[in-house]
Amino acid sequence: MGRAFEYRKAAKLKRWGHMARTFTKIGKQIAIAVKAGGPDPDNNPHLRAIIQNAKRENMPNENVARAIKNAMGKDQSDFKEVTYEGYGPHGVAIFVDAATDNTTRTVANVRAVFNKHGGSLGTMGSLAFLFDHKSVFTFQKPADLDMDELILELIDYGVDDEYDFDAETNEVTIYADPKSFSEVQHFLEDRKLEVTGAEFTRIPNDLKEVTPEQQATIEKMVDLLEDDEDVQNVYTNMKPADAS
Repeated sequence: MGRAFEYRKAAKLKRWGHMARTFTKIGKQIAIAVKAGGPDPDNNPHLRAIIQNAKRENMPNENVARAIKNAMGKDQSDFKEVTYEGYGPHGVAIFVDAATDNTTRTVANVRAVFNKHGGSLGTMGSLAFLFDHKSVFTFQKPADLDMDELILELIDYGVDDEYDFDAETNEVTIYADPKSFSEVQHFLEDRKLEVTGAEFTRIPNDLKEVTPEQQATIEKMVDLLEDDEDVQNVYTNMKPADAS
């Protein structure tokens, strides 16, 4: 497996551990997607991708339908996507994606966690060079699919020439420029491939080595950040102490 796959697999083991919190975060993503592109998944590729992810997380269909309906209501909170960047303990870079209707509240909460652990928030974009922003698609691999040919076609849409294949689930994971999200999604759907996941992620390109004790401290900080309902995802460039 590639570096990106192993990093994302490890991150997913800790992400969104509680079902209620997972559904709340997906609900905010749905609200943002509906506000931006409308409530019809057929005409809103971003919303369609979020619904696919909701199914992957076992979110009931009625919850998804309710979130879409609520997003169209006049009283629905106006969520916006924001990012926070900074250094945590031991020089580890931390990138936080959030969706909030109150940025004052959210930045105060995030800053409090950084301060509690001896970290510091930086300015927007200050640590972006340490992470590759990618759109990620996962789909079931048909037995007759020639991946080399598929990747050659997808390169024109900004897809990386390296991909990951999980033999246990028979799933292929590809990485692309976030700007080509819709184009790649339509390409896969037009070829009748079963897309099981579509999202945006940040993959560290320069890992910071830590000791087991340091790792434990950083993981506590990440847990506190993820406990905040406004926080969608937390990324670090920490290389786990037990990683090869």
